[in-house]
This record gives sequence, C-alpha cells and structure tokens, in this order.
Amino acid sequence: MSKIEVNAIEPQCGTNLTVGASGDTITFPSGTTVVNNGSQTGFGRTGTVDWQTTPKTASFTAVNGEGYFVNTTSGAVTMTMPAGSAGAIVSIQDYNKTFDTNNLTVTPASGERINGGTVDGDLIISTEGQGLTFVYVDSTVGWKTVHENEFTQGGSNFITATGGTVTCCGNYRIHTFTSPGTFTVSAAAACASDNIVSYMVVAGGGGTGGASSGNSGSGGAGAGGFREYKGPADCYTASPLNGNPGGTAVTVTATSFPITVGGGGALGPQTGVGSNGSNSIFSTITSAGGGGGAAKNQTSSSGGSGAGGVANSDSPASGNTPPTSPPQGQPGGPTGSTDNGGGGGGAGASGGSGSPSSGGNGGTGVSTSINGSPVTRAGGGGGGAYIGGGGSGGSGGGGAGGADVNGTPGTANTGGGGGGAGSGPGQPAVCGANGGSGIVVIRYKYQ
Repeated sequence: MSKIEVNAIEPQCGTNLTVGASGDTITFPSGTTVVNNGSQTGFGRTGTVDWQTTPKTASFTAVNGEGYFVNTTSGAVTMTMPAGSAGAIVSIQDYNKTFDTNNLTVTPASGERINGGTVDGDLIISTEGQGLTFVYVDSTVGWKTVHENEFTQGGSNFITATGGTVTCCGNYRIHTFTSPGTFTVSAAAACASDNIVSYMVVAGGGGTGGASSGNSGSGGAGAGGFREYKGPADCYTASPLNGNPGGTAVTVTATSFPITVGGGGALGPQTGVGSNGSNSIFSTITSAGGGGGAAKNQTSSSGGSGAGGVANSDSPASGNTPPTSPPQGQPGGPTGSTDNGGGGGGAGASGGSGSPSSGGNGGTGVSTSINGSPVTRAGGGGGGAYIGGGGSGGSGGGGAGGADVNGTPGTANTGGGGGGAGSGPGQPAVCGANGGSGIVVIRYKYQ
C-alpha cells in the first residue's frame, strides 16, 4: 500500500476537489475524527431534518429535509408537501399550542397520498401541541407518519395542576370543587415553600327532624366543619380559622389528590333526628359533617358543628367533633327551657338559645377571601318554633327555622345547617330540612 503524507490538499486550479474515482471506497480508519467546518450535500439524510426557526404564519410549500414551527395563532395555515421521492422527510411542530384553535392542513403534492389515504386527500391537524414527522415511502402509502407527539405543558418554576373549576387572582390559581373530583399536580414548584398550598375544606351541613302536629320546634342543624390553611406565600384575607401557624399544612407533589365534597344531611322524620352532613376531604384534611337536628324528646347530633337542643332533652350537641386545631366548628344552642328549638352551631359561633318567643338563631359562619373575594360559609341552622317565630339561619348558608312551617334547607356549597321545623297548638305536622352541601378550594402561586 502506497502512502501520501500531507497537511492539506487543495485543487490545482478552481475551487472543486475530487477525491478518488467513481466506484472507489474511501475508508477513514478507526479512531479518526472528521471535522466538518462547512456544509455538506449528497451524503443522504439520517432520519432528521434541518429545523427552520422562523415560524410559519401563512400557507407555504415544504422542502424535503426541513422541519417547520407553524404558528396558527392568527389563523389556519396550509402546508403543501413537496413532490414525493423515496426517503424524503418533512417535520412540523405546533409553535405555540394553537392547532386546536386554528388547524394546520397538510396537502400532498398532486396525485400523492398521506398515510395511505385517498389521492390528493388533506390531513387536518387539530390537536394542541402536536408535532409530526413524515417520510415518503412509495406511491401506495405516500407520506407516512413515522413520529408523533402531543406535548402541551409549558415550562414553569411553579405548581402546574388541573381539576375542579379553575380561576385566577393575581399570581394565584384557584381550584374550586363543588362536587367530587381530582386535583392532579403535573409539576411541583422549584421553591419548596410554594408547594405548601392554601386550602379551604367545608363539609356538608346537617339535616333536621320535623315536628308532629301541635308539637314543639326541632333543633337547628349544625354547619359542616370548616378548615382553612393559608400558605406561607399567599396574600389573601383568611378567616379567623386560618390554621397557619399551628394547623395542618399540605405540601403537594406531582401526583393526584382525590377530592371528596360532602353532601348535606337529609331531613329526618317528624319524631326523629336529621342526618349528619357528609365529610369533605382533601389530602390529609378531613372536615366533619354538621350534626343533625332532633325533634322533641330526641337527642341532637354532634359534628363539625353541633345541632341545637330540643324540648324534654335540652342537651345541645357539641361541635368540633372530632377535634381539630383550630376548631372546625362550634356547639349548638339550648332551648332555654322552652318548646322552641336551639340554633345549630356555626363555624364562627355557637348556636343561639331558644326563647319563649322564638327558636334560637343559627351560629354565624366565617368569611374568607380564598376565592378572590370575601364569602361567608358554614352557618348553623335556626331552631324551629312552637310559639313565636323560627330562629334565623346563621350567616354563611344556614337555613331559617320554621314556625308552623317546614324548616329552610341550608344553602348548597356553603356547608350551612338545615333549619328546624315547628308546629304550634292545633297546627299540622311539618318537615325539617336538608343541610347544604360542602365545598373544597385549593389555591397556590402559579407565576
């Protein structure tokens, strides 16, 4: 084997240099490094494209070997494929996740196909964030899709999550659940403290018993338990029951959190006790359903907040059951030694006492701006009246007590307790009322 040792090869004249002759094999030994400081042609492709980084915003014709970022923010775009030849390759990518709003149409060259479809048939791409790579195979299949992706998530240093009804307030995102669902975190925040979320978990309010003909007023039902925690990075005005510091923090990770939203308790029979509301749950936080209000001679139930007392069994039920810190609710009110029922406890105050002239008022709820504006929830139900008027429902969705009429239900998604019923001398039997369903709200910094 002959050997030539030189440091550079240059053409004797002109700018073209030919190495070897047709049919020759040129071998680079093992360990050789070939450095290309210029451009190359004729070596064939390796399954990749040269990406054109200026986005396409109007219809265009693609070129073999190129990839395109297509921006359909302002309107739909059509890309016409080049004439097919075996091994030709073209790629596209949704520039800013708008293919679902304004589609990209891919049109083959005259007489050709896409993915074995009809001749000259268009391919409509309408999936947000989609990218495709096409390779031309033959006249039977035409341009074949060999790679596909659907990636819509943008980069972020903050929590990214889905679930419930999503709203924003300044730099904070709010997920509100008025029925069961799933809070799914796809990305956690870079700063550890930003992963401690704010939350409000309110259980369903209790229902109440009725009153048989000419019987005394039933006790107002207790509100659903109210638990709140304002995250360290948050800035809204929280309720007096904010558990930071001293309460239970929830630190989220990239996983799914099932959400339980408690229903309101059902009304009970005219001589019985209404059902407690159902619990609401987020992560390790459980708020207890409100206590059910009782008819005369029965015993009202404890719960997140307790129900009011009734005649012949003047024992208002306790709240904050099971106990949490801060307390999730308050006890019901007594009858005041009358036949008028005591008011159900609310998150912010005990139920009022019955009096000779009215049932006890429901305990007040508490206000928080976790949703972006102040809203009061978890009010107790008013006591029913045998004589006089029914007690008013506690602010925050508590139902009013009835006097010779049915009680008023608690307001949905407030956790308000149902209002007691009352039937005076010579009056017909009346029914109690359902409690209001609960709510779960999760809030975090997203930008």
